[in-house]
Amino acid sequence: MYVDAVTTAALVEEFNDRILGGRVQSIVEVDEESIGMEIYAGQRHYLLISIHAQSARCHLVTDKLRRGVEHPSPLGLLLRKYVEGARLDAVTQPPWERILHLDFSSPEGETRLVIETMDKRSNILLIAEGEIMDCARRVGAQQNRYRVMLPGKPYVPPPPQKKLPPENVTTDDLRGFFVEEPEERAWKLLVAHIAGISPLYARELIFRASGDQQAAAFDLSSDVVYDTFRRMLADTLEGRWSPCVAAAPDANGFTAFAAYSLTHLEHMQPIESVSAAMVAYFGAPVGLEAYSAGKEGVRAQVDEARSRARRKLAALNRQLAGDEAVELLRKKGELLFAYAATMDAGLSQFEAQYDPDGPLLSIELDPALSATENARAYFSRYEKSKRAYEDVPKLQRTARREAAYLEQMATDLDLAESWPEIDAVRDALQEGGYWRGERTRGPRGGKPGIRRFTTEGGFVILVGRNASQNQQLLAEKSSPPDLWLHARGIPGSHVIIRNDGRPIPDSVIEYAASLAGYYSSGRGDTTLEIDVTERRYVRPIKGGKPGMATYKNERTLSVRPQKPDQV
Repeated sequence: MYVDAVTTAALVEEFNDRILGGRVQSIVEVDEESIGMEIYAGQRHYLLISIHAQSARCHLVTDKLRRGVEHPSPLGLLLRKYVEGARLDAVTQPPWERILHLDFSSPEGETRLVIETMDKRSNILLIAEGEIMDCARRVGAQQNRYRVMLPGKPYVPPPPQKKLPPENVTTDDLRGFFVEEPEERAWKLLVAHIAGISPLYARELIFRASGDQQAAAFDLSSDVVYDTFRRMLADTLEGRWSPCVAAAPDANGFTAFAAYSLTHLEHMQPIESVSAAMVAYFGAPVGLEAYSAGKEGVRAQVDEARSRARRKLAALNRQLAGDEAVELLRKKGELLFAYAATMDAGLSQFEAQYDPDGPLLSIELDPALSATENARAYFSRYEKSKRAYEDVPKLQRTARREAAYLEQMATDLDLAESWPEIDAVRDALQEGGYWRGERTRGPRGGKPGIRRFTTEGGFVILVGRNASQNQQLLAEKSSPPDLWLHARGIPGSHVIIRNDGRPIPDSVIEYAASLAGYYSSGRGDTTLEIDVTERRYVRPIKGGKPGMATYKNERTLSVRPQKPDQV
């Protein structure tokens, strides 16, 4: 579902009504293919521009957009220099194109931001005096000789469509389209011959004219289709918009959006604006999703470290399962001592029975050694293997703790809501020796504090943001009589309810338990089990990683993870 020319026209009118004349307060790169602007025009508005191949669009969103890339792009730097602080002077659209022109003025000069929402060919270009300053997707002459999109080159708009402008279409034109290919579906002929007509718009037009969006051309009256077309076109030209979305049959998301009523689709719902329709359909990169691009490099390191830890633990498990092989070395050594006096010199193999009812054991020998020397060699290997075998359980415990810690790192990254929180995971990986390759740093910011919630009754609830803060809660920020909560059996935040001498109501404990569920790897589950015990019964694991603990005397609650109502 792409943004068609009619939707673009509706957006132009919406932008002119809501953000024209506004001042650009800030610009962020949401991800490698998306730009966000905060524009103040009597109130703050947030504009999202994206050129993702499957979701290219430009619309207003309700929440502040966050930077999702670690390092600004050349285009991003230029936008911050020439557009940040500038005034939006004009919003226009080339006739029947999926292109927006945003014109800005500032002390740095006048610039135009060209937004081309054309699927895989979508682009964002910053233009000054007809020359490209830079663009999101650079295109050289070897890729497109007609349109070279590189810094310093003149801006060349897309080639004009070889179709009729909608306002010039006549009844005879429609009749000619239908007669030429009578077996073809009528909506496809409209798309093929009329500029700015998308498949969605054409199907809606044919449905309004005939009651069947898939009607063939020979079934239709060109006069009736023309009358319907002129009415829909008049709505577009005069700005009579009817924004809507069409809900999926299972009510999970939306199947379409438009600036006009989609009467041919079931479950159509009117909505307040074109931008609101696009937010409902595409979603908006806010909240945890805002930093998805910025998390990618750190996530790759976490995943690789987890993979190494799992392989190490699997190898130790296999080693522990090989205790029979260790005992076999001892048995072979004992047999060689028992039969040494009867064995010939220079043997390379010897067979004997260890257990009266057992099978013969085949023993490999070094021909250069005597039977007694071969026996001693087997016992030496046995003692060495035995010592190594005895160390395996301890190594297993260490490996399991390491794997659990890395699972916590993965959860900390999933729940990170800011660059400092992403950096906390990055720093922990680097300090723990899990990072591979060159060390990196993200955008710096102040370290976030431990989350703090206060209930209506005045009870204070503390929630760790990551493993390091979990450790702080245990070591510094809690007292023995406080209540401690944690999602059972999965990575997540430590939660503390401060005991101020009053009995803690069940409602407060249940709310804290819902927070423990929300700030865990199980936040998407319908219900979770949360363990609750006094802080005095929680102990950091000796020699373990930060935030790892054991506990006892717990009781378990079943709760629904709940998004906090205050931070």
